[in-house]
Amino acid sequence: MAEIVNLRRARKQKARAEAEKTAEQNRISFGRTKAERKLTEAERDKAARHIDGHRLDRGDDEPEPA
Repeated sequence: MAEIVNLRRARKQKARAEAEKTAEQNRISFGRTKAERKLTEAERDKAARHIDGHRLDRGDDEPEPA
């Protein structure tokens, strides 16, 4: 015999599972300490400076290579 499923309860359970998944992602994204956020920002800035330091400057009259 088949198992009887209460659809209302099943929908609520599915909604709770989705909300928990979203909450977990938010905890990972936003649940960091101030020191961790500053460290990440410093690493991002350092990488940008590193890339910009190796960028070749072109004059206004020089066409870009194709």
